[in-house]
Amino acid sequence: MTTGRGTTPAPGGGGTTPGPAHRAAVPPGAGAQPATPSPQHPHPRTRPADRRPPGRTHRRLARLLDRLPGAGPLPEAGGSTTARDLAVRRRLLLALSALLTLSLFVSYQGVHGDANALRTSSAPAVLSLDTALYALGQAQRDAGAPAPTSDFQKQISVAAQSLSAAAADDDIGGSGGRQALQTITGLITVYAVKVQQSQLQPNGSVLREAYLSYATSILTEKGSGIQDRLKTLQRQQRAAVHRQTSFGPPLWLSWTVTLLLALALGAALLETQLFLRHRFRRRYNRQLLAAFALSAAGVVTTVLFTVWTQQGMTDTRQLLDRPLPGRLIPDAGRDTASYLAHTGFRASAAVWILIGGVLLMALAETGLRRHIDEYRFRPR
Repeated sequence: MTTGRGTTPAPGGGGTTPGPAHRAAVPPGAGAQPATPSPQHPHPRTRPADRRPPGRTHRRLARLLDRLPGAGPLPEAGGSTTARDLAVRRRLLLALSALLTLSLFVSYQGVHGDANALRTSSAPAVLSLDTALYALGQAQRDAGAPAPTSDFQKQISVAAQSLSAAAADDDIGGSGGRQALQTITGLITVYAVKVQQSQLQPNGSVLREAYLSYATSILTEKGSGIQDRLKTLQRQQRAAVHRQTSFGPPLWLSWTVTLLLALALGAALLETQLFLRHRFRRRYNRQLLAAFALSAAGVVTTVLFTVWTQQGMTDTRQLLDRPLPGRLIPDAGRDTASYLAHTGFRASAAVWILIGGVLLMALAETGLRRHIDEYRFRPR
């Protein structure tokens, strides 16, 4: 048997192998085994963990973050942007944490800074002036008695003690308030002496009427009498209470900025968590989640403290905004104390805002530092 053209005997006579002509006729790749991918050329469907295609939201946010100051130059075409993205987010979280801490501290102090002064000074001073005015009114009623009475002396003593309690407030009536109180105290002494002199005179005598008329003018003279001086101080003190309890446009603006910063920081923390999960396939970053919980709890707590304190201050202002009858003054003092209870404790919580801000920045830093260091020392 002769071998056909284009074939050569197989070794050992077991068959034939295709010759050059036959091999040329076989289409390229027909019957061939699939080639193993070269290690230098990975499979087209596989991507490194940090090169997964981002979604539409991530692309938009990336364009926004690229415009931030200090973002640095973009990497070359085809290069990894992870290191740059981590650095930008780190700067953003630290900046938002610092701004939120400062804004929250200023806003919190704007409300609680006056609460303690209102509780210990301004509100008691208003009540003391109310008490003095009421006691002097009762003393005037007893001044016309034919003989000295203990009730008159009692009311004069109550008025003097009330003025002494009001003088304990160094800010009462502004710069001239203490001088006005000293003048009023001296006039009360003169008033009491003249009333006593009139009561020692015979009933219906001219001298008795002269002493009593002079004493009455000291008490009721328009503009310079004791009562008008006390009412002037009372108006000034009520104006101070209004200033301390008002929640005006500056406070509204500062708290609005604070809440916007809190929302921005919360959104940035959540976006960074999603970014790390997207790039590194790690479900949770404990430091970032702790920073989110700390910021949310801190803002909610300070807002609640502020609402409670401001409500108590508002109730106090409404209570003190009108002259009080004598029998209601003790009740007003107890109500004011209940309205402003715990304001000192809440005011002292301002220092925890600064401590929480430092802790918040530390959590944001440590949450990203590990990944930043991985890319910083990664071989090129």
